[in-house]
Amino acid sequence: MKRAHVSGRTRSWGLGLLLGVVCVVAGCKKDPDGADAKPVEPVVTLGQENVARAEARALQSGPGISGTLQARTAAAVRAEVGGTILDIKAEQGQRVKKGEELARIEAATLRDQLLAMRTTVRSASSALQVARAEEERSAGLAKAGVITQRDYERAQLGVSQAEGQLAEARSRLALAQEQVGRSRIIAPFDGVVSERQASAGDVVQPGSPLFTVVDPRTLRLEASVPAARLEQVKPGTSVEFQVTGYGERSFSGKVERINPVVDPATGQVRIYVAIPNTDLELLAGLFAEGRVVSQERRALAVPVDVIDASNGGPAVMRIQDARVQRVPVTLGLRDDVAQQVEVRSGLHAGDLVLLGSARDEVREGSRVKVEAPRPESKPVADDGPGVGGSEAPPPAPKQQGQAPSTQPSTQGTAEGATSPAR
Repeated sequence: MKRAHVSGRTRSWGLGLLLGVVCVVAGCKKDPDGADAKPVEPVVTLGQENVARAEARALQSGPGISGTLQARTAAAVRAEVGGTILDIKAEQGQRVKKGEELARIEAATLRDQLLAMRTTVRSASSALQVARAEEERSAGLAKAGVITQRDYERAQLGVSQAEGQLAEARSRLALAQEQVGRSRIIAPFDGVVSERQASAGDVVQPGSPLFTVVDPRTLRLEASVPAARLEQVKPGTSVEFQVTGYGERSFSGKVERINPVVDPATGQVRIYVAIPNTDLELLAGLFAEGRVVSQERRALAVPVDVIDASNGGPAVMRIQDARVQRVPVTLGLRDDVAQQVEVRSGLHAGDLVLLGSARDEVREGSRVKVEAPRPESKPVADDGPGVGGSEAPPPAPKQQGQAPSTQPSTQGTAEGATSPAR
């Protein structure tokens, strides 16, 4: 009896140990209200400002330039004679044709001088006729031996002097006529009056500024480029630029001339860019900023801010199958104005990559979810369609570069979408 009792206790202890081992191996769950619930993998929620899409873009590269637009053809119209301005016929902003009268200067004195010169010309012409008649008579008398050869030569000299006096009188007459004509201020070419410096009644002297006329159909941009990058600039090279007051609109021109001398103080070379302006949209005097387009092509590109070069070669953090992967990439042409860089290998069109602070804060292998874009907004770094599975706007908009956030998921353990507490 005693032996049988001991054997029963041994069997009871062995059964309890077996049940304990099975429970450990099977990972027994406690009640949902208990403290040892099964952990769920966190999901990092990303906004549209945290991602960018790799897509084909037009990339340009070349030295940057800036300067002021200037009228390629401009003239400062000045008074060529002195006097009182009688009439002003052109105002600022008025279009004028070549030869059109802009103003008129009082020319009564000049007309009097013109009349005197005409009288002088008539007198000199008469004196020449008398001298020539005297020469003819002297020639006959000298041939008959009535006068000496010396008297005949004196008559010839009188003709030469009379011819000289007539030529001088005619020259003075032409000058007087020209002076009277200069009292009319005319436009030197087709253009627009940009400045008017005188008014009716002003007394001006020769050389006094009256008008400034410009031809706005052709403008010129004078800018400088570093001498070290001069090999990228050639006559005829395209130039893309933007002008203050025209928003994001771009304009183009071509390098016309390159100054052959480098500025020793700055190490810059002056270039001159011809800008067609046939539609008269641009105005002289505006500030322009752009670049010489030494290279241009269309290629797969991403924003410069997605590139991570901290661990050796360049790489990006790509989102694939809702997880973050670090992908090495090969870079090409860099567009410093658009802040885009060509990706020659490592990505495909349409790939999503982390941008800004998300690139540094989200670790490789993390599970992520990208919020849908707001209907009234568009992705900061992507002009194409947005990403995400819902059209509902996010609870609160984020600013570009804002760190990603983690939120608890309501999908339960079947989805595995809960995030750890902050």
